[in-house]
Amino acid sequence: MRVLVFGGTLFVSQAVAAEAVARGHDVVCAARGKSGRVPDGATLVPVDRDAHDGLSALVGERFDAVVDTSIMSHRWTADALAALVSNAGHWTFVSSISVYSDHSVPGQGTDAPVHEPRPVHATLADRDDDPDLYGAVKVASENTVRDAMTNRAFVVRPGLVTGPGDHTDRFGYWPARFARGGQVVVPDAQQQMQYIDVRDLAEWIVTAAEQRLAGTFDGIGAPAPLSELLAGIAGAVGGSGADAEMVPIAPEVLTEAEVAPWGGPRSLPLWLPPGYEGMGAHDAEPALAAGLRPRPLADAVAGALAHERALGLDRERKSGLTPAEEAQLLAPRA
Repeated sequence: MRVLVFGGTLFVSQAVAAEAVARGHDVVCAARGKSGRVPDGATLVPVDRDAHDGLSALVGERFDAVVDTSIMSHRWTADALAALVSNAGHWTFVSSISVYSDHSVPGQGTDAPVHEPRPVHATLADRDDDPDLYGAVKVASENTVRDAMTNRAFVVRPGLVTGPGDHTDRFGYWPARFARGGQVVVPDAQQQMQYIDVRDLAEWIVTAAEQRLAGTFDGIGAPAPLSELLAGIAGAVGGSGADAEMVPIAPEVLTEAEVAPWGGPRSLPLWLPPGYEGMGAHDAEPALAAGLRPRPLADAVAGALAHERALGLDRERKSGLTPAEEAQLLAPRA
C-alpha cells in the first residue's frame, strides 16, 4: 500500500509514518522537513502548504491512503483534497474532541453537538484569544473531508494523546513526578480522565487505512476516575513511585493558590476545570469496537517515562508544578 502522511516529522504524524513503514508499506511524508526527521524507510517530499503551489510535487501521484493531521487550517485541508481526491483510495483526517461545543456532559458520543464550522486558516497563537477557534476549524475541515471522500473518509477525534514525542508535558508530568518519590500533590477532584497512547492511535489509523474503515470516531481509551489513574501511574512507575505519598488538595485550595487545571505553567495536568467534566469521559466503545486497541497502562507509562527521561526530568516543563511550587503547597499553613 502506498501511504501519504502529511507531516511525518512530529508526534502523531511521525508515529503513523513509522507504523506504516514497520508494516512494509511505501510511505511518503509531505512536509517542509524543518521540524524533524521522517522515520527511517519513509521518503520525504518537501512541500510548503502555505505556498500557492506548495503541493505541486504531489499532483498526479496516486496513493492508496492519505493521512492528514492539519491542526488549525481549513485551507490546508481543502487544498490537499483538491490536489489529491481523485487519486486517493482512503483519507484519514485527525481531528480532536475539541470539536464538541459542550464539555460538561460525561458519556457523549460523536453525535453530540459540535461548534459551528469556521473554514479559516489560523495558528495556535490565535487560540489564546478564542478558545473555541481550534475546534471550529477542525469541524470545518472534517466536513470538507467527508464531502469530498464520502464513504472513504475516516475522521478520528483524539482526546489526550500521550507517549513518545508528546510535546505538551501533560500526561508525562505524572510518571516523571512519581519517579522522584516523596509527597506528591494531586487534585482531590471527582472526575474521570481518559487518554490514548500515540503508538496505539497510529496502529489504529494504519489498520483503518488497510481495511478502508470509514466513519467518525472519538479516538480515545476508556475513562477512569482521575484518582485511580494517578494511583495506577504511580504503581506502574514502581520503586520510588510506588512509595510516593499522594497528598490530595481540594480544587478550591488549588485555585486560591493560583494552580491552573489541565496544563501550562504552575498547573496540575489532567485536572479539569468546572464545566469540563465530560472532556475526559467520552464514550470509547464505538472506537474500541472498530479496532482501537489501547495498551495496558503500565506500557503507556513506560513509554511516557522513557520520553521524559530522554528530555531530562529536571528540565523546565511546559506543564506541571516545579519542586518549589509543590513545596509551597505542601508547607504547613498557619
